[in-house]
Amino acid sequence: MNVAGALSKPLRGVGGLVGMAYDTMLQSVRPPFAWREFLLQCWFVSRVSILPTLLMSIPFTVLAVFAINVLLLQIGAADFSGSGAALGAVTQIGPMVTVLVIAGAAATAMCADLGARTIREEVDALEVLGINPIQALVVPRVAAGTLVSVMLSGLVIITGLAGGFFFSVYIQHVTPGAFVAGLTVLTGLPELLIAIIKAGLFGLSASLIACYKGLSVGGGPAGVGNSVNETVVYSFLALFVINVIATAVGVKATT
Repeated sequence: MNVAGALSKPLRGVGGLVGMAYDTMLQSVRPPFAWREFLLQCWFVSRVSILPTLLMSIPFTVLAVFAINVLLLQIGAADFSGSGAALGAVTQIGPMVTVLVIAGAAATAMCADLGARTIREEVDALEVLGINPIQALVVPRVAAGTLVSVMLSGLVIITGLAGGFFFSVYIQHVTPGAFVAGLTVLTGLPELLIAIIKAGLFGLSASLIACYKGLSVGGGPAGVGNSVNETVVYSFLALFVINVIATAVGVKATT
């Protein structure tokens, strides 16, 4: 009985999240679409995410490029440094930095916003007025989080490659032409498409978790803080699992 009681709460949470995801999918294709809220959320997510994304992408890429170039210089294959930098930035660093920023900044902000609306009974007021909270609040936030995640992933890849180029050429003295020529040796359109798909899945999952925790908050202002903390933890767990599965499927599909 104790084990069943301990498992009932997380199982109810998973069931509630799946149910809300299903409702979100249905409401996303039913008019009218909340375009104004969608644009506001795109700006909101971009505003809280773009600076942390830029600040995190450079050290992540430089660290990876440094480790790869040390090995390549030891074996006399420094001309392939661009290949390693492109492979790391496109397949892992871009999506992973997007994971950290979306889960740590954007998703928590969404959860806090919806949680504050919930404890002020604004969500209940929408239902009394005949407005579906999923269609009015969740759908535009999930769509905005997914779109901005894809855009942030591209920004991370471009910034990472630029940072890797300057670090390799000016610090580790790799030939500029060799670095640029090696960018497309191991990385092409399939790897880029997989990275974009992973970024979209990350944004979708983090936004759904944030919206669910925000709408299901209880216990007043303290409950909002707890929901925000849980959003970070659950988003990280979900996104790392998605990254492993998506990477495995992508490698299998491209080999």
